[in-house]
Amino acid sequence: MQNLEAQPAINDRRQLLRAVAASTVGTTIEWYDFFLYNTAAALVFAKLFFPKSDPTAGLLSAFAIQFVGFAARPLGAFIFGHFGDRVGRKATLIVTLLTMGLASGLIGVLPTYAQVGLLGAGLLTLLRLLQGIAVGGEWGGSVLMSMEWGRGRRRGWLTSWPQWGVPAGLVLGNGALLILNSTLSESAFLSWGWRVPFLLSLVLVAVGLYIRLGVLETPLFARILEERRVETAPSLQVLIQQPREIVLGALVRVSEQAPFYIFTAFVLTYVVGTLKLTRGFALNGVLLAAVLSLFSIPFFGWLSDVVGRKRVYLAGVIVTGLWAFPYFWLLNSKASLLVLLAIVLSLIPHDMQYGPQAAFIAENFTGRLRYSGASIGYQLASIVAGGPAPLIAVALLAAYHTYVPIALYIVACAVISLIATVLMPDRSRVDLTREYDAERVPPEAVRRMTPAG
Repeated sequence: MQNLEAQPAINDRRQLLRAVAASTVGTTIEWYDFFLYNTAAALVFAKLFFPKSDPTAGLLSAFAIQFVGFAARPLGAFIFGHFGDRVGRKATLIVTLLTMGLASGLIGVLPTYAQVGLLGAGLLTLLRLLQGIAVGGEWGGSVLMSMEWGRGRRRGWLTSWPQWGVPAGLVLGNGALLILNSTLSESAFLSWGWRVPFLLSLVLVAVGLYIRLGVLETPLFARILEERRVETAPSLQVLIQQPREIVLGALVRVSEQAPFYIFTAFVLTYVVGTLKLTRGFALNGVLLAAVLSLFSIPFFGWLSDVVGRKRVYLAGVIVTGLWAFPYFWLLNSKASLLVLLAIVLSLIPHDMQYGPQAAFIAENFTGRLRYSGASIGYQLASIVAGGPAPLIAVALLAAYHTYVPIALYIVACAVISLIATVLMPDRSRVDLTREYDAERVPPEAVRRMTPAG
């Protein structure tokens, strides 16, 4: 088979730039919407939707709804992975963007407990579910849009740009809430100020949609269509043919994802509730950490092209485990400068993993199953890592009244990912145009491959 990655005529530079821009803008918007809930859950949702609960119970309820979004992400990966591997990357990404934007816009007009009682919390749960489904399908398509328009020697760097959307979305989401929090009174912020960033997502979605409509389908998927290698049920087939890669793809993320939501969501409640510092100070710290990530994520993606994905990833996993206790020591000093330093530096170990992570996971799935496999593996971590992390941290702090169990939880996450990373193949140099699992595909699976349409 001819190697598309070596053909400059097909890998048109202008289309590559459009693809990377469309992926980056799209993921930025998606994560802006997703992180808005995380921040609002820590700061206002417990008061607005569960006002009759005690503070800890209300916070746990708000984070429980947050977990619904995480639990829905594997479902979104399964659904959109199916269509991404059958219909195409571009069309699927347009649907995920619209789903996320509409769900977030509706959160901005939700009635609260004071207006409709628990119905407000029920509607919030439903919209959070839609957010999770949309994010579950977004990541895989965005990564493949960049990866499959690019060339092998730069795949780590190219796929780090969709990852860049995470800190960019965090900066936009936290920045919007920070501005409103600092300019409005407490009553105005709780009454209507928190709604503004959610409603703004409708404008951002319109911009993202315009950019994505101008991108062509990736040449690698076009070749799959041309050669009639499309699977009838890719999401099911990848579970049968590449289960090991799916499990490892989820487990390598544990040390990246669980600590991330402790460092960006739980820390807001810890700094305000336990350390008695201001909400604005906590938001500023997370905002500065996200700004630093805008530079470190592409850097570590580029570094993985130079020295290999696994080496960079392993370093990030180890640093995460080593950072757990010093992080809380700095926070508990209650010295503003040291607390700020802890918050800002907390995302560096995350970025060491997150920069090369997209390529590291996606390269392990063969072309006709890549959207489904990469998405399902990536999003399964949401159930075991990202979603429960703030809940676990809140519960541990309430039960033991000390940071130690939370730090040990972070260390345990690092140990899990360390083992999974060692077991994960490094396919940094693999030819993506080749169905490199062909020797493992049974004849009946080959017969099930059908022409698109």
